[in-house]
Amino acid sequence: MAHDQHAHLVHEVGTMLEPILSKSPQGVYIYLDDAHKTCNKKYAQMMGYKSVKEWVDNEYPLDDVDEKDQQKGIKAYMNAAEKLQASSTTATLVKQNKRKFKAEIIMVPFTYKKEVFVLHFVTPKK
Repeated sequence: MAHDQHAHLVHEVGTMLEPILSKSPQGVYIYLDDAHKTCNKKYAQMMGYKSVKEWVDNEYPLDDVDEKDQQKGIKAYMNAAEKLQASSTTATLVKQNKRKFKAEIIMVPFTYKKEVFVLHFVTPKK
């Protein structure tokens, strides 16, 4: 039941934030938990996925972060999700083809129907 409800909430939030997803120059993803998330095409392509659906279906999104930066990323995410505090971090991301790149990630918490989501804005570093 909660799984279906969470999937529905992610769909509603994605629809509500569609202008951000479609018009942001950054890769953007909305995250509730590993199974309940969505992203824009720019982020899916940035990470080497063939489609948004392919990224959404990935059960292990933490694998998209280089192992050395995973704890730092988790800490920034927890600040957003639990302390409701926007945060940013720099991390090495790992594309589907295993190529790595540095990115700045801004995490912004928001609530929708009593659930805490974290909106991520991802910008590759030059």
